[in-house]
Amino acid sequence: MKKEKLYLSALILLLLSFLTVGCEDDNGKSELPEKELPEEYYTGGKLGTAFNSTAFAYEQPTPVVEESPELLLQFKRGEDLFEHDFTTNTEGVRRGLGPVSVRNSCLTCHPGYGHGKRMDRYRSKDFGNSYLLVVTDANDAYISQLTGMPQTQAVAPYLPPIDESGIHIEWKNHTDEYGNTFPDGETYSLIYPEVTIDRSAFNVPAPDFYKVRLEATIGIYGTGLIDAIPDDSIIAQYQYEKSLGFTLNDAKYLPENFIREADGTAHPGRYTYGLTRGTLQNGPGANAIWNITNVTRSDRRYHYITTAYATAMSQNTNIQETLGKTGQEIYDDLMSKNLPVEMSDKDYIDFMVWHRGLAVPAARNLDDPVVKKGKEKFYEAGCAVCHRPSWTTGADNYSGDPMVAGKLPSYPNQKIWPYSDFLQHRLNMANDIRTGWCRTTPLWGRGLSEKCTGAGDHLHDMRARNYTEAIMWHGGDAQLAKEKYRRLSKEDRIALIKFLEAV
Repeated sequence: MKKEKLYLSALILLLLSFLTVGCEDDNGKSELPEKELPEEYYTGGKLGTAFNSTAFAYEQPTPVVEESPELLLQFKRGEDLFEHDFTTNTEGVRRGLGPVSVRNSCLTCHPGYGHGKRMDRYRSKDFGNSYLLVVTDANDAYISQLTGMPQTQAVAPYLPPIDESGIHIEWKNHTDEYGNTFPDGETYSLIYPEVTIDRSAFNVPAPDFYKVRLEATIGIYGTGLIDAIPDDSIIAQYQYEKSLGFTLNDAKYLPENFIREADGTAHPGRYTYGLTRGTLQNGPGANAIWNITNVTRSDRRYHYITTAYATAMSQNTNIQETLGKTGQEIYDDLMSKNLPVEMSDKDYIDFMVWHRGLAVPAARNLDDPVVKKGKEKFYEAGCAVCHRPSWTTGADNYSGDPMVAGKLPSYPNQKIWPYSDFLQHRLNMANDIRTGWCRTTPLWGRGLSEKCTGAGDHLHDMRARNYTEAIMWHGGDAQLAKEKYRRLSKEDRIALIKFLEAV
């Protein structure tokens, strides 16, 4: 009997060792190639590429981070802030959350650090729901009663600005000008979301007219490398495409419309669908870690709410009774510009080291004959104009925000392959994105999306369930490229998509 127990214990230990090794192999460091590869494999350059194509491919640190024990420790601490829920606690690392929030965890919106999933309902706590509500007036301006990213979570006794049980998503079929059919007879499907919010779901005064769209979060790997592209390179790309007769959002390239930094410098937009952020340090992550969770820090000691919301909550008698405060006291609390700091400067810097330290997965299978043919067709169709393959980073000496300047990973003089021009075009889709202008999404690493996030959906609201649907939704400046793709043989269409899956 004792011998049987010993054998069983040994077997369990052996199985556990196999399981441990498997996890370490999948989530371990990048494995450098045995020999030098063509430059296109190094999507993030030598300083920003991770040779990891597992389910953890989007989560890897860049070689710059891995080679610095100090940066790697900060990266791990920042990763912890990204992955775990913020709470209503008044002590601890991830404290704050409230009085209202869009999400309580960054990872909820960015499963596997990538794009979110197409959803049939809006529930902020559904893992992988990356949707942000876009509620606007007839002129596509955000309504003043809500924040630009409306909240549907609240800490009792407060109410969320919108009760998400009153949000409805209906997926509708769309038939394009080709009858959803290629010349060779193969068919495809197109769908788009129709989103409504019941007037009764508003806990702030509802406007007389409003319309609703969805925007999904973007993938966050490699964003530090995009940050390292010089401003004048992006402006030169804008001028080049203008010379081709493309219709671009010219207002974004007027110097008076550039995005200001803390030190007074200004930059053209390069992040978000709306090009509302010019640098990563004043961009999506730096902004989101505050306004998505409503966690204050030393440079933002106030809540992300509207005066309409503060007024509505201050006039709610149940909230007054529960808190034992007058309406004016509640209003003053909500609108205070001098709230206690919940995220320390150290935690914020660690978070930004992590954000700027995320690598891009290396390209895969570029020497495969089918992928090579797909690359030829990609260029022949003209896709490479808007989805510009490569850029070269500059000196990468950021100075805008003194809190993080000089403390983050840097990627000078790297040839990178994001496959985007970082400009706004109109694709002319049914139930289009707000304003119709949409930044060209980088294609790098997207072929790993299903493995890393559990879904391979595309476009700003995840309406495209595969690459074919994404291409066939293109219009505007991309109309001609779509026409050329459509006229390819089925074999060549498959090859082009294999190329997209490889970059």
